[in-house]
Amino acid sequence: MATISVRTRDGEIHSFDGRVGASLMENIRNAGLEELLAMCGGCLSCATCHVYVEQVPGSASLPVASIDETELLEGSDYRQENSRLSCQIPFDETLSGIVIGIAPED
Repeated sequence: MATISVRTRDGEIHSFDGRVGASLMENIRNAGLEELLAMCGGCLSCATCHVYVEQVPGSASLPVASIDETELLEGSDYRQENSRLSCQIPFDETLSGIVIGIAPED
């Protein structure tokens, strides 16, 4: 199984099996972690699925952030170098073991 680990805002880590082909946002919501609001449902219009990519396994790489994703993240007071919108990261086997943290709410 391909696993995802998520650090919630209080520092607790939740690990669960991810569904390949779904976005990180969809996997996090399906795991019942309600801190990730994802209000637009993955339409790249709200930035409420903002996460910090803390660890990418092995030689895996994430897709480059689009201009739209970058612009949405620029509006966050909590943007960091490792900030991404979880709706824009498709989950596959190469990302098994990824660790992300949920960003504070803007």
